[in-house]
Amino acid sequence: MNRVILIGRLTRDPDLRYTQSGMAVCSFTLAVDKNLSKQKRQEAESQNRPTADFPRVTFWGAQGETIAKYLRKGQQLAIEGRIQTGSYQDQNGNTVYTTDVVGDKFDFINSSNQNFGYQNDSNGFNQDNNSMNFNQDFGNSYKNNDNQSNNDEDFFGDDFSQIEDDGRIPF
Repeated sequence: MNRVILIGRLTRDPDLRYTQSGMAVCSFTLAVDKNLSKQKRQEAESQNRPTADFPRVTFWGAQGETIAKYLRKGQQLAIEGRIQTGSYQDQNGNTVYTTDVVGDKFDFINSSNQNFGYQNDSNGFNQDNNSMNFNQDFGNSYKNNDNQSNNDEDFFGDDFSQIEDDGRIPF
């Protein structure tokens, strides 16, 4: 399975271009923090080693146009996609190997709760005036909403009966 999920900050403004056929191609580099302990982070910084990875990311079509329109250097973005490897010959005849992320889905992450004013449910993105910080939404997306009424006791009705425990292990 080739799936990748990344959360990071744009290292520069997205670069939006168009193919000869008119298809939009948006590319950018995402700074993704390495999960280092405080001690290892300080050690890496003192030795001028990177504390983040910088994968190149590409989005095609309307998704790429949306990213280019609404995001700038330093803003956070969550992406889901796949890893694509390739190679080419440089001017000296050396083979250069590449590893890129081709994006399928994205979520804007904004700490200031600013509204981007964009909705597109087909992209897996839905941002409106009542939006929350991505981390709050993401953390709650797989949990039951506590504000909903929860009648689990009545859900099964009379379909099930209580089993008496005879002390044996059931497996």
